[in-house]
Amino acid sequence: MPGNRSRGRAAGVAVACAVIAAVALASNESASPLAVDPAHSSLVASFRQQGVTVDAPFKRFTGSIQYDPARPADTRASLQVDMASLDVGDDDSDAEVRGAAWFDSAHFPQASFQAARVKPGDAHHFAASGELNIKGRARPITVNVSVQPAGRGFAYDGSFDVSRREFGIGDPSWDAVLDDTVHVHFHLVAPGG
Repeated sequence: MPGNRSRGRAAGVAVACAVIAAVALASNESASPLAVDPAHSSLVASFRQQGVTVDAPFKRFTGSIQYDPARPADTRASLQVDMASLDVGDDDSDAEVRGAAWFDSAHFPQASFQAARVKPGDAHHFAASGELNIKGRARPITVNVSVQPAGRGFAYDGSFDVSRREFGIGDPSWDAVLDDTVHVHFHLVAPGG
């Protein structure tokens, strides 16, 4: 049923928002803010509905990263995600996901992530911590990110899990068929100047 699919994918979108923001925070060899390039980036929310894994991409987001590898503690990043841009796969499902029980995008059109700090790990790895805000609810989150050169900038890859219930996403009547945990994975590119 399209309704089932859209509700599950709505949960995925919330998680996707968190991922993008965390990744954007990870690293850049410039202290000047650099914009995330959505045309070369992807953010996908994966969840299980009736035992089947569904992948739902998030289509519209903006963000900026400010990172100095010599001073990683000073890293800052922000991300804004258009909550109506989740691609569930069909128009009816997309419309349902925007509804009040799911993302309520009429009242909460954007989700956001504000990175507060980055903790360096092994070479080309970071832990980005900050606040994820979805549907008017804010939660702390930490995302492990790997960073690789990409042209004149960097590509950030990572994943994390989010509970849709924590953000009030989805009607409780769906709990028997739709997992609470949403896995978000991302590939974000922030080109240099």
